[in-house]
Amino acid sequence: MINKDRLKRRFSRNAKQYDKHARVQKVMGDILIENIKRDGKYFKNILEIGCGTGYVTKALVKYFPGAQITGIDIAPGMIEHISSTLQDENVKFICGDIEEMTLSEKYDLVISNATFQWFNHLDKTLDKIVRSLNPNGILCFSTFGEKTFYELHRTFDKAGEILKINEEVSPGQSFYSLNELEGICRNIAVKEGRKAMEICSFQTYELEYFNSCKDFLYSIKKIGANNSESNRNRIVPDFIEKVMEIYDKDYLEDNKVRATYHNLFIYMKSNLRGLPNR
Repeated sequence: MINKDRLKRRFSRNAKQYDKHARVQKVMGDILIENIKRDGKYFKNILEIGCGTGYVTKALVKYFPGAQITGIDIAPGMIEHISSTLQDENVKFICGDIEEMTLSEKYDLVISNATFQWFNHLDKTLDKIVRSLNPNGILCFSTFGEKTFYELHRTFDKAGEILKINEEVSPGQSFYSLNELEGICRNIAVKEGRKAMEICSFQTYELEYFNSCKDFLYSIKKIGANNSESNRNRIVPDFIEKVMEIYDKDYLEDNKVRATYHNLFIYMKSNLRGLPNR
């Protein structure tokens, strides 16, 4: 389970420097926007979940002028930051946890970039979001897949074996595969009494390179994405030192170490016309 209070603090603390370290999240946001442009003339009311620093929000304002946009984020620091950098009469921001909120309005588009991995109750929250869509409304979101940071997960396992640590030590929560995530969405879409929605899904991979594992871990910290699980095990300094030693040796390429992002994309709509652009 994700500790939401810890999550709020971390993202709030790093709001002003988030964009500097969030290259992959920006790429994911660009893909989401690119694939909904063709439907934009129908968007009158838009909900963005996890608006963060406003990278996607600003694109929504640019490409869908006149639409009423509501941005929600769990972190007060993020809302404070975006409210000071984006002022538009058609945009309003709410600080809150979408998993705990009641959605009283209906939306033509619900969009979310790199946020759903922080949900504790994905099925329940997806059901609530889909219920908030207008007829022919669209839900599109990106999140991280099971192979994200697989190098770090393997390194944690290897360090645990070398140091003979019996309990499981993980760098963070596990993520869904594309098939698992699509299956959850299909179950939501075909519930009794609801018109079946067509679902399109795809995945991409992004590689980032750092001078060292230490720099990689620092970048994760600076976007607030380090381990926020409630039941995480305490990691001692000796273990982290061994992790960095192994990582710098096993994943070195041209004097840089590699980190993999596995990105999942889901589009849910009554009548999708063809597949999204990869």
